[in-house]
Amino acid sequence: MMNPQNRGRRFRLALPVFILIAALAFGAIVQWLWNAILPAAANFNPISYWQAVGLFVLCKVLFGGFRGPGHHPYHNKWERFNRRFGRGRREEILAWKNKWMQMTDEERIKFRQEMWNRRRKPPENI
Repeated sequence: MMNPQNRGRRFRLALPVFILIAALAFGAIVQWLWNAILPAAANFNPISYWQAVGLFVLCKVLFGGFRGPGHHPYHNKWERFNRRFGRGRREEILAWKNKWMQMTDEERIKFRQEMWNRRRKPPENI
């Protein structure tokens, strides 16, 4: 059986190689898309492979970053707003769960019906 420490070491060694291969592959995709679409559509000049790799890296730096989705603490501005000024997501879920558990069957039926009606038509207060 493989030692877990060796597996982690292999992963750390293979990750940069995989990232390099992925960047080069995305460069080929960017070059193909650029040369297939933009010269005919917008009268741009075709680009070389290394220009496409550079364009991909530049776009990644300017628009996407290299940290990945797990490093962004807030996925949208409303979640950030709620964490700063209101209740967090967990507390809000627990509040709704407690409210639901304290409802009678008639209140639950009425609540479901009201939610169903709100789906069908836009709210009046907009």
